[in-house]
Amino acid sequence: MIALSVAAALAIFVVYTALAGNGVAQLTPSTIATAKGHVSLVGKVVGPVIPASKGSLRFHVKDIGDGKPARVLVAYRGSVPSLFRTGRDIVVDGTLRNGVFVATRNSLITKCPDHYAPKNSSKT
Repeated sequence: MIALSVAAALAIFVVYTALAGNGVAQLTPSTIATAKGHVSLVGKVVGPVIPASKGSLRFHVKDIGDGKPARVLVAYRGSVPSLFRTGRDIVVDGTLRNGVFVATRNSLITKCPDHYAPKNSSKT
């Protein structure tokens, strides 16, 4: 009975966070091919980064980690974070159109891998 109550509470929490949050699916280049609607693309920028028209960029994103070869071309317009460059992990919102991920204006966020790595613990 306790396990059932815990499972129900967990299910309610999952539904609540999905609805209370932005409700946008986070996908990787290897999973985005079947995406419908507005999603977040998570991946690593692979070069080159090509300036397109005024204020826009085109670049490829691959899965974080080296296991999967999938890549997606991203068309982005808007402000570019100072940490943005080839090799950086990013999150960008938008929609997949004809095989190109068209990013929502000003939705690019860079993630610094140093902030997500486990801290070294030294026991002396």
